[in-house]
Amino acid sequence: MSKPNFITEPEPASSLVTSGRAGFRWELLVLLWLAFFLNQADRQIFSVVLPLIRQDLGLTDAELGLIASALVWTYGLLVPIAGFIGDRFSRRNILGVCLLFWSMATLFTGFCTTLMQFILLRGMATGGGEAFYAPSANALLGENYPKNRSFVLSIHQTAVYFGIVLSGLIAGYVGEHYGWQRAFYLFGGFGIVLAFIFFSRIPKDDPNVGVVGQRPVLAEIAETARIVVRKPTVVLLTLGFGCMVFVNVGYLTWMPSFLVDKFGLSLTDAGFSSLFYHHLGAFLGVLSGARIADYYARTNPRSRLVVQSLGLLLGAPFIYFISQSDTEVMTYAALFGFGIFRGWYDSNIVASLYEVVAPGIRSSAYGLMLACAFLIGASAPYLLGVLKPTLGLTAGLASLSGAYILGGLLIAGAAKWFFEKDRES
Repeated sequence: MSKPNFITEPEPASSLVTSGRAGFRWELLVLLWLAFFLNQADRQIFSVVLPLIRQDLGLTDAELGLIASALVWTYGLLVPIAGFIGDRFSRRNILGVCLLFWSMATLFTGFCTTLMQFILLRGMATGGGEAFYAPSANALLGENYPKNRSFVLSIHQTAVYFGIVLSGLIAGYVGEHYGWQRAFYLFGGFGIVLAFIFFSRIPKDDPNVGVVGQRPVLAEIAETARIVVRKPTVVLLTLGFGCMVFVNVGYLTWMPSFLVDKFGLSLTDAGFSSLFYHHLGAFLGVLSGARIADYYARTNPRSRLVVQSLGLLLGAPFIYFISQSDTEVMTYAALFGFGIFRGWYDSNIVASLYEVVAPGIRSSAYGLMLACAFLIGASAPYLLGVLKPTLGLTAGLASLSGAYILGGLLIAGAAKWFFEKDRES
C-alpha cells in the first residue's frame, strides 16, 4: 500500500497566520490560554466543593466518586476521536464549539439535584466537551508558531498550573461564602462569554485535509493509526507520557492526605500546599525547558526529547524526597524541585511529537497519545490505595519515582535509536 499524500507534505501555512491583523498570533495564544485555563479549572471545581455538595444533597462517597470517574472515562474514550476530527475540520470551529459546550454544561451543573443529573452534566457533558480541546488547540498553535513552537506551547501549558491552583482558591471561596452552585455559575458563565469572543476574534482556518473526503472516514482513521504505531519514537513517547501521567495522577490524588497524616495540616492548608509549591516550580520549569529545547533544536531537533528525558530522570529524586523529608520545609522544597523538572517534560510533550508526525495527522496522533496516557495513569490512585494499608502512603509515593525513571529511559531510547529514522519517514 502506498503512503498517503500527507506523509511527505511540507509544514502547512495556516490561513490564520496570514490574517493580516497586527499582533494576531499573540491574541490567538491569549484566547487559547484562557480557554485551557477554564478547561483545567472546570475539572477541579467539583473536587473543591465536594464536601458542600455531600452535605447539601446527601450523596454518598461512592456516588460522588462515580460522578468524578464519569468525567475521566468520557474524556479518555472521546479524546482519540477528537484528535481525528481535529485533522479533518476547522480547528477554530471545533475549539469554539467545545468551549461553549463544556462551559454550558459547567453552568448547568449548578442546577443539579440528583446523581443522574451530575453524571450527565458534570461527567459526560463536561468531560466530553473538554476532550475535544487539547488535540486541536495544540495542533493550531504548533502550525502558527513553527519557529518558537516549544516556547509557545509551554506558555499554553502554564494554563494547567494556574487553572488547578486558582480554581481551588476561587471555587473554594465562592462555595464557602455564596454556595457551591455559584462556583459552577461563575466558571461556566465566563466560558460562555469567552466562546463568543473567540468566534468573533479568530478567523476560520483552512484545515490540512490531505486526502480526507476521498476515502471513507473509518479507513482514514485506521490508516492514520497504523502510521503512528509504525513509528517507534511515537510509541516510546506515548509510553513515557503514560509514566508521567501515572505519577501526576497518583500525586494529585494522595498528596493532600499525605500532608494531613504526616504533618497534621488542615485539609485547606494541605490542599493548597500540595498544589502551590509544585505548580510554581512547574511554571518556571516549563518556560526554561522550552527555551532550552528551542535553542538546541535549531541545530539538533532531537534536543526536545533529550530535555524531556532529563526532566523525568532529574525529577525522580525529588519525588522520592517528597515522601522521605522530615519537615514541611524540606517537603515543600522537594515539591518545588519536582515541579521544575516536571515543567521541563511538559514543555516538549507536543513539540517532540510534532517532530516525527506529519502535519496532516498531528491532531489525531496527539489524541491517541492522550488516550493511552490516561489509560495508563488512571490506575495510580487505585494502586496506591491498595498499598496504603500494608506498605504505607510514604512508601507508595516514593515508589512513583520509579515510573519517572522508566519514562525517562524510554524517551532517551527513542532519541538515541529511532528519532532520525522516524523524522525522515
